[in-house]
Amino acid sequence: MLLGPRIAFAVRVCNEGMVLKIYAFNTVSKLLFFGLLIVGVPSVAQQETIENPVADNGHDPWVVQHDGAYYYCYSHNGRIWVNRDQTLQKACQFEGRSIWQPPAGTPYSKEIWAPELHRIQNRWYIYFAADDGENANHRMYVLKSRSDDPLGEYDFIGKVSDKSDRWAIDGTVLEFSGSLYFVWSGWEGTENVQQNLYIAKMDSPVSISGERVLISRPEYDWEKIGNPLINEGPQVLKNKGKVFIIYSASGSWTDDYCLGQLSLIGDDPLDADAWKKSRTPVFSGTGTVFSPGHASFVKSPDGSEDWIVYHTAKQKGAGWDRDVNLKKFTWDVEGNPAFGYPESKGLKIPAPSNE
Repeated sequence: MLLGPRIAFAVRVCNEGMVLKIYAFNTVSKLLFFGLLIVGVPSVAQQETIENPVADNGHDPWVVQHDGAYYYCYSHNGRIWVNRDQTLQKACQFEGRSIWQPPAGTPYSKEIWAPELHRIQNRWYIYFAADDGENANHRMYVLKSRSDDPLGEYDFIGKVSDKSDRWAIDGTVLEFSGSLYFVWSGWEGTENVQQNLYIAKMDSPVSISGERVLISRPEYDWEKIGNPLINEGPQVLKNKGKVFIIYSASGSWTDDYCLGQLSLIGDDPLDADAWKKSRTPVFSGTGTVFSPGHASFVKSPDGSEDWIVYHTAKQKGAGWDRDVNLKKFTWDVEGNPAFGYPESKGLKIPAPSNE
């Protein structure tokens, strides 16, 4: 049918992905007007992707969320730094603000390891290990913020230790049933033969009040690769009332560094029998990804996904030459974390939801 000059046809595409169609037909015999018809057309949003490693350099990655942002706390060039970004992958970069530099000539001037940023009782605390240049003198220390700004000023408070005052690194805080507990990796005695995991009651965010309790020592073959034997890097993970400590096992300099799991099966975290260890690693390397370990855990920006942040060796045999990686994980039917295996490097994967 040949349409005359009075017939109008128009299509307009709006920014919101809606198509506004206007039809008007005019024939010799009669006028038909169909008016306005708004048709919803699904907009095709391009899926954001990331690829591992998200940072070419990094170690012991600690990331925490607060008020819609990610805060990455790390040690670099003898200082403690904090980086902030609304996206997880951009947060995990050496691009932050220098928070604290130790004075020279103190027991905590050197070898600053694995700082962690925690918000406890509406104040920020940074826990870190340090020594005077001799590894045997490593102990845990804490900074306290002067305000509620994670990137603000901090005061050095002092050592965090039980009365044994043994070698200690990788301290973290468990909040459980209204109480605080400090969890760390330490030596039983004064010789560097084995690192165990210990827990103790805290009477404040900066002080341990009780005896240390041994909750894990290297016992399975996958925990005993390298010398000294190592359990370290304990991290608290919670899900629907369940409490886990995910820790690193075997030598961090080996290709076999991996993650193990303790599950709290009792009511008292200070009861060693209340912690059940997984007989197998819960996160380990593949044929192309080596030494995944020392992890932290966050949600996606919209809270719908769980993500693990971890370091790996850059390649087989790289030892402590490491990078930072991300992976989404899920939960099994019993509420335990299901990490799967590390993502292959260079493989594009969906970014955290709502980034």
